[in-house]
Amino acid sequence: MCSAYLWIKAFHIVFVASWFAGLFYLPRIFVNLAMVPADSHAERERLLLMGRKLYRFSSLLMVPALALGLWLWLACGITGGWMHAKLALVILVIGYHHVCRSLLRRFEQLANTRSHRWFRVFNEVSVLAFAGTVVLVVVKPF
Repeated sequence: MCSAYLWIKAFHIVFVASWFAGLFYLPRIFVNLAMVPADSHAERERLLLMGRKLYRFSSLLMVPALALGLWLWLACGITGGWMHAKLALVILVIGYHHVCRSLLRRFEQLANTRSHRWFRVFNEVSVLAFAGTVVLVVVKPF
């Protein structure tokens, strides 16, 4: 195990939790955007601004979260079957992050076709991925 393991792990957790905070809240902005009346331009623009800023900020948080995770995995020798499952979830979350950007663009282009109910369900994907990741890391079931 590498000498800085605990420091790397601590900062990895901080950045992952921060990244997920953005992924928890951005779909909530989508819920609100999907509910904005067509004639409420100011509200729509305010929510779009919030969404753009949150997406950009969470993208910045994603980079060190992934870099520190790679460091733990490759340089510090973290291994096990649970790690393969965690990596699969990480790939899913990266995809979810990029889907959020695509959905945000659709709102910007006035091309959203999904309901606020759909976005409420979509919002739960990040919660399930976070819970699954935490269980895999803490319990290491295989």
